[in-house]
Amino acid sequence: METKLTLDFKTSQAIIRKVGFVDSFKGKWRGLGGSESIYLKELKQIATIESIGSSTRIEGATMTNDEVKDFIRSIKITSFKSRDEQEVFGYYEVLSLILESYRNIPLTENNIHQLHKLLLKESSKDSHHRGNYKKLSNKVVANYPGGHQKVIFATTSPHLVAVEMTALVDWTSRNLAEGELHPLIVIATVSSQTDLV
Repeated sequence: METKLTLDFKTSQAIIRKVGFVDSFKGKWRGLGGSESIYLKELKQIATIESIGSSTRIEGATMTNDEVKDFIRSIKITSFKSRDEQEVFGYYEVLSLILESYRNIPLTENNIHQLHKLLLKESSKDSHHRGNYKKLSNKVVANYPGGHQKVIFATTSPHLVAVEMTALVDWTSRNLAEGELHPLIVIATVSSQTDLV
């Protein structure tokens, strides 16, 4: 993990500027007082929709952000017409839970398994590994018009996932607790480990 944080000077400075820019919003949000403003609620909704759309498209879903937004508005649906809807519903539930309760969800492998179980609870194709680490190899593939495919990256082999997840959770918890690295740097480093999925 530490090697991922070894950057040249110019890149380090660019990251520091961007992190500083994000940090400047902390004071502005705190200045809004205890109640959420309409702008913060709108930003949360946009971030949720874009996150769900991007994450499910990596898994092969085809719903656009507008389709995700429309689907979320009618989320009281009890049966789903497609696998895309199953996955979007799962992501929506997990993101909602995290946004509401993140302070009460410590970073542990058990909680990761529980969130994974919730994420896939409506996904019929994923019942075999719901709430567990993967047992089969997979790749993230981009599908292009005309049927052309390109492997974006190959993921971690199933037999290595448990060991690497333990290391990832330990590294993340330690670095967030120590406070030596900015939390955004820690989060970005963890996010770059998507090959564990």
